[in-house]
Amino acid sequence: MVEATKKSGSSLLKATGTIGGLTLVSRVAGFAREMLMSRIMGASVAADAFFVAFRLPNTFRRLFGEGAFSAGFVPLFSQRLHGEGGVAAARDFSEQVLAVFLPTLVLFTLVFEIIMPVFVAAISGYSGEKLALATFLTRITFPYLVLISLVSLFSGILNSLARFTAAAFAPALLNLAMLAALIFVRDGGEVTATALAIGVTIGGLIQIALLWASAKRAGISLKLRRPRYTPGVRQFVRVVIPATLGAGVYQISAFIDTFFLTRIGTGSMSYFNYADRLNQLPLGVIGAALGTAILPQVSRHVGAGEPDKAARVQGQAAELAMFLCLPAALALSIASYPLVLALFAGGKFSTADAAITATTLGIIVLGLPAYVLVKVLTPGFYSRQDTATPVKTAIIVLVANVVLNFVLIPPFGIAGLAAAIAICSWLNCIMLYVVLHRRGHFRIEGWLASRIARQLVAGAAMTAVLWGIKVAIEPWFAGNVAHRMAGVVAIVGGGMLVYFPLVWFLGGIDKEELKSLRRRRDKTVVEGKAGDVVADDAG
Repeated sequence: MVEATKKSGSSLLKATGTIGGLTLVSRVAGFAREMLMSRIMGASVAADAFFVAFRLPNTFRRLFGEGAFSAGFVPLFSQRLHGEGGVAAARDFSEQVLAVFLPTLVLFTLVFEIIMPVFVAAISGYSGEKLALATFLTRITFPYLVLISLVSLFSGILNSLARFTAAAFAPALLNLAMLAALIFVRDGGEVTATALAIGVTIGGLIQIALLWASAKRAGISLKLRRPRYTPGVRQFVRVVIPATLGAGVYQISAFIDTFFLTRIGTGSMSYFNYADRLNQLPLGVIGAALGTAILPQVSRHVGAGEPDKAARVQGQAAELAMFLCLPAALALSIASYPLVLALFAGGKFSTADAAITATTLGIIVLGLPAYVLVKVLTPGFYSRQDTATPVKTAIIVLVANVVLNFVLIPPFGIAGLAAAIAICSWLNCIMLYVVLHRRGHFRIEGWLASRIARQLVAGAAMTAVLWGIKVAIEPWFAGNVAHRMAGVVAIVGGGMLVYFPLVWFLGGIDKEELKSLRRRRDKTVVEGKAGDVVADDAG
């Protein structure tokens, strides 16, 4: 039992490291894109219009693709893959789902292309030339929904096969396509906004090409069939509809945020986007990586009648999530202004713009640990094909978010919206944990509580050091870009030099699991083990 637990912990760390490392590549490309965009586009009308056009298909993508689809598809695919039918049964199930999924997405996209002016006006509140520009850009970006939803299908297949690399790297291709648009079309305004919108769709095409080729190499080559409501599709629909409703609640919340942002004033969409770009770095690298890595593992243990092992995997994921998220949230909150100033200020993005963006960032990251923990908790429901419970909690969170927006935005503006998001993240996390605890599926055991407490002690020490560094090097951030970047390195490096050694010394992380992972990696490199995740997908 102990050996199996250590093995699952090392496997989780390894999978999370693979996904998180490659996601980091995408985030770095995304930062390069945002740094260039802030200087070329600033917080202008055209920038706001593009962010609306980019946000809308991404919101639906989270509805149809990452959230609902993964929740329904991955556990059912894994059951067939590890059952009697093996790869053949899993492939057949994938083709059945694709035959229904693709036409539905195409029809949905066509309908919205037709009603786009009304839809964009309702969400954004724009009118006149600004509405016309936002509608035009959204019509260009909206086909991305079909492409990225197909990417989610192939990502689910590859993740279930423990081949994480291609799916984790795919988002970088979108960022590179958009970065290319900025490099080659530097005029600013509507011209650059149009180039960016085209880059979004091109990025989606490149992503699906990579994932399709990777799945084919893994032995899963899907063919298009005539849509049929088979027993497998029926089972998928029964699981995915509640998940879609749940994801729909979250995305309604995103639409509500967009509704309020566009009415706060010109530049608000841009300020929120740049702040959220920094917030999304740990979310993507840690949260998405953990959620992707543990769902197949938890599903496998639940399917095998091993609830204790499933709970242990979630506990290890929660430990790892807090270990990585806590310093990220504290550093981003304390050093928000120096970071935003160093990364985004310049060209058409002023220091006043940077100050508003930094305030937004400093508040929104307070909900970061909770948001990542939600990624750890929801597999406890999805692995048991329970997608209804997250829907119920999401509805409560949605109502709370709307109420808080009405209460906090009038006196505090965009800072109030950021506070509402952070508060609702914790509300969602607490409710999901309480339900899992009451059902006996997962609870914070003594070993986990002890390690998190020690991580909090290390985080408090890091906070004091960060404040000291921030005050000491404040003049650096009034200098040129090189001085500002040096300041960022000093703040980030100083925080890491305090937090991680102190966590290790205090016992805030399982040292044996980390050592075991190191030994396994060394052994894999020496022996050239065929089952290595990175080696399988590196091509």
